[in-house]
Amino acid sequence: MTWWSVVRFLHVLSAALWVGGQLTVSLVVLPLARRLLDAERRATVLNAVGRRFGMFTGAVFLPVQIGTGVAIAWHKGVTWASLAEPGYGRILAAKLALFCAVMAAAAVHGWASPKGLPGLARTMAVAALVGSVGIIVLAAALPAT
Repeated sequence: MTWWSVVRFLHVLSAALWVGGQLTVSLVVLPLARRLLDAERRATVLNAVGRRFGMFTGAVFLPVQIGTGVAIAWHKGVTWASLAEPGYGRILAAKLALFCAVMAAAAVHGWASPKGLPGLARTMAVAALVGSVGIIVLAAALPAT
């Protein structure tokens, strides 16, 4: 195992925790909270889950993804100009653009939830989840170099 294998592993592990967390909250926690908790307790639990997930995002996910992503790109010789080239460059550029959009949607979701804007919060949560799955699809489509 090389150093770069460890860097790639951390990048994939962090992404799996992020997307897995989104799926777990959406498919497991939310349905159970809706069924088992009254409105006040549900709001308390879901706000706590959201704050904790937001702290994970800021303290772990973003630093690991950005740090390992930059390191992997540097190791593969990616330049700003190469992001416009067909194949690896364009797929990576699309992945980066979608990542930025997902982080923006997640930030708006985190802002809208405690402000009592459930429609906007839900829309942004779905957008972030769908975008996150899209990032995985793009990552899988990156050609081996």
